[in-house]
Amino acid sequence: MHPLSRLFGYARHYRRDVVIASIYSVLNKIFDILPEILIGIAVDVVVNQKASFLARIGIVEPKDQLILLAVITVLIWVFESLFEYLYELKWRRLAQNLQHDMRMEAYRHVQKLELAYFERNRTGNLLAILNEDINQMERFLNGGANDLIQVFVGSVMVGAVFFFITSKLAFLALIPIPFILYGAFWFQSRLAPRYTAVREAAGALATQFSNNLSGIATVKAYTAEEFEAEHIRQGSNAYRERNSEAIRWSAAITPVIRMAILAGFTVTLLYGGFMALNGEIGVGSYSVLVYLTQRLLWPLTRLAEMTDLYQRSMASVQRVMDLLHTPIAIPYEGKHLSAAQVQGELEFDKVKFAYAGGTATIDGISLHIAAGESVAFVGSTGGGKSTLTKLLLRFYEPQQGVIRLDGHNISELNLQDLRRAIGYVAQDTFLADATVAENIAYGVSDASHEEIVRAAQAAEAHDFITALPQGYDTQVGERGMKLSGGQRQRLALARAILKNPPILILDEATSAVDNETEAAIQRSLDRLIVGRTSLIIAHRLSTVRYAHLIHVLEYGRIVESGTHTELLAKGGIYAALWRLQTGER
Repeated sequence: MHPLSRLFGYARHYRRDVVIASIYSVLNKIFDILPEILIGIAVDVVVNQKASFLARIGIVEPKDQLILLAVITVLIWVFESLFEYLYELKWRRLAQNLQHDMRMEAYRHVQKLELAYFERNRTGNLLAILNEDINQMERFLNGGANDLIQVFVGSVMVGAVFFFITSKLAFLALIPIPFILYGAFWFQSRLAPRYTAVREAAGALATQFSNNLSGIATVKAYTAEEFEAEHIRQGSNAYRERNSEAIRWSAAITPVIRMAILAGFTVTLLYGGFMALNGEIGVGSYSVLVYLTQRLLWPLTRLAEMTDLYQRSMASVQRVMDLLHTPIAIPYEGKHLSAAQVQGELEFDKVKFAYAGGTATIDGISLHIAAGESVAFVGSTGGGKSTLTKLLLRFYEPQQGVIRLDGHNISELNLQDLRRAIGYVAQDTFLADATVAENIAYGVSDASHEEIVRAAQAAEAHDFITALPQGYDTQVGERGMKLSGGQRQRLALARAILKNPPILILDEATSAVDNETEAAIQRSLDRLIVGRTSLIIAHRLSTVRYAHLIHVLEYGRIVESGTHTELLAKGGIYAALWRLQTGER
């Protein structure tokens, strides 16, 4: 389907606004062309006086005729200005509303896509779609749509006047128009794929910027500024080359159109002049034709700009619509289950999962976790520990097997209800660019200040928060950059405490902090896991030694299970890891 059809389909609830804006554009163009006709009538009055066109309809005195023309001119200019104001207001408001709605719908849709989608697609490209591509569509509606309407209306009106005055000259003067339109569409068909390539190059460049700026500390530490600048140069050069190729075509439109316009204007000037000299048409009519030829043909030179803007916009609309129509692999709909109803019993039944193009990360795991039980998962990197919890959160869907919560297949539950029942504390803590209090209350918008403070106290974060410049109202910066790693981790823990979920996932929650902070976080965790089902992933075995049950994962399989004491007694993988970490022989 053509991008413009897709855009009209999307904007169907704005059709009334589009119709009104179009009417304003048409009326403005009508009043814009009328002064040229009045000029011809004025020339007719001056030349023919009491034998003029106006004299024949009852206004005999030339001075009265000129006064009437002056009054009509004032009214025309007033109405032209009024409708210009109205169409500018309507089109621009429509553009703003549509781009806002489209950006919000696209962002909400992106949030519903599975994690695998983000692994396949670059973040910078998504940013380019959500920002620059939608802005490009807005630019077209701001001016391009009105220009297209007015060029069409102007062509019809001028053509009608030409045929009214002299059909012979009209045919000759209007001959260039079909060639101009054909040329514009011909260029447009060649511009479309080139502007699509431009938008793709822009997305790739945005990805490079996003990646480099998010890792700026590493870039500086390794003095890799020139290395990364070279990458940006290559991406920027690719974008420049794609743009240059499109510009070579778009720049050629105007000169071609000008040549066609020259032919039409020359015909009117010469042939119309001969007709006036021969008395076939009046001097006033000849003046009207000359002026209207200018009014008709010269605006067509803007077809180059309009075509350029239109193709850029359609390339962007295509990308936005493709994003909006990306299927949601993990549906949100399902059986509702409130967090208060959840007991926390979990069952993994012959679960198997592999990332795209890889071997099985979870290979037929069967596991039962009783409600309120704390279970730890340990093992070497890549064994499948984190993947298991991501399957529980339904970031991914298993290729085989079933995961049950309190006997319910989680794939049949409402996705947001499932996630509301789970607290998640990861090693890489995400903090919003907001205040400390807003980050603690993230996802719990109705939390009171007192509840936020109690959660911070339980996470042993209250003391450092009150020492901040604005306390709980301190802005933490992008991704919490104004806080240390340990402080960010304590806020994440306070967030989980405030949520008070029946199920808790701790994914390396203490691995990136110092010993003192780890001890403080561990004390909070020990209090937090009491009475709730807890899945704890850790490399530091000291943090899981008191779990009800410990499972050792290797290559997606559970190879050992038991308590800390039982696993040490077995003398297997867990015991070897314990000796390695503690230095025991």
